[in-house]
Amino acid sequence: MNSLMRLSAGAAGGGGGSLLIMLLVYGAFFLVLYLIFFRPQNKKKKKEAEMRKNAQVGDEITTIGGICGRIVAVKDENDSVIIETGSDKSRMRIKRWAIGSVDTIHEEDAT
Repeated sequence: MNSLMRLSAGAAGGGGGSLLIMLLVYGAFFLVLYLIFFRPQNKKKKKEAEMRKNAQVGDEITTIGGICGRIVAVKDENDSVIIETGSDKSRMRIKRWAIGSVDTIHEEDAT
């Protein structure tokens, strides 16, 4: 009976080191997940938000719906832009969040 108690006490005492190793492995796992998935996605979101904020009159844009046009006015009060599309110069108002890409290259961006 004494040997059985010593075995169970030894097993309980040795678990502290393995718990620390397990926590380190989980911590390393979550760090790798952050570096591979979440950090690049946050950088991309910030870059897209900056691109949408810097869109100005005269820029050629493509919306997330695939509509191509040129910005002719910026409405800051409701965070939208007015674009001109097609050969008939039809105009439409879109929200800034709907800008998919700005196709105009500016001089300060090229440097």
